[in-house]
This record gives sequence, structure tokens and C-alpha cells, in this order.
Amino acid sequence: MWKDALIGLGVAVLAGWLALVGALLLVRPRGNVLREALRILPDLIRLLKNLATDRTQPRAVRIQLGLLMVYLTVPIDLIPDFVPVLGYADDAIIVVAVLRSVVRRVGIDQVRAHWTGTDDGFNALCKAAGLTQGGFRRAE
Repeated sequence: MWKDALIGLGVAVLAGWLALVGALLLVRPRGNVLREALRILPDLIRLLKNLATDRTQPRAVRIQLGLLMVYLTVPIDLIPDFVPVLGYADDAIIVVAVLRSVVRRVGIDQVRAHWTGTDDGFNALCKAAGLTQGGFRRAE
């Protein structure tokens, strides 16, 4: 009986993980997002910190950004790094998904106000995340 329960639990965990990998494949931005993200990484980290510590932002946004920063610092990834392509890209995909959610809640102008990097860096961030001044566009 315990053996069957453990097998069932293992299958359920595997199915859930496969569903998450499938979801990441579906929502991943097109283009060379990983290279763009690495180029602006220091400014992106400052942006996340600035938004997460700004008390004028909604609590849900600050919690979401805090959880993102915890996920990025924990050495255990959703998809292990030895998995080709997605192993290293999962962090970038999750950052893009959270940024899109944050922009929906606070607006692109608030994100721009907290950006400490260059204009080119902000444009690269918008391109990588599929963001525009008017809202969202599909990243190429």
C-alpha cells in the first residue's frame, strides 16, 4: 500500500514538473533574451530591489518581487542547469514573466522611474520582456 502511494506521489510530482516545463516553453520570449538579460543584469537587480523596497508600490507587487529575488538566489532551480537551453534560460523566463506582471500592476512609468541604468539598457529590458510604453507587445 505504501509502495503504491509513493509511486503515485512520484508520478504526480513528475507530471507537475513536466507541466511547469511546458508552461515555461509556451511563455518564453522569442529572440536572444538570455544574452540581453546578462548584459543588463546589474541594472535589473537594482531595479528589482528598488521596486521591492518602495513602500508606495502595492504589497502584492513587493511580495512578488521579493519571492523572485529569493528564487534567483537559491541554488536549486526549477529546471536544473544541465538541461540544454532551458537549464540556464529558466531564470530569465521567470524574470520576464514577473516583470510583465509587475508592469500590469504598477505601469511601465513606475518601472522606468526605478530604473537606474542607461536608456539603452531600459530599451533592451523592454525588448527582452516584450514591454512597450503602451503596454505589451509580442517579443520577436
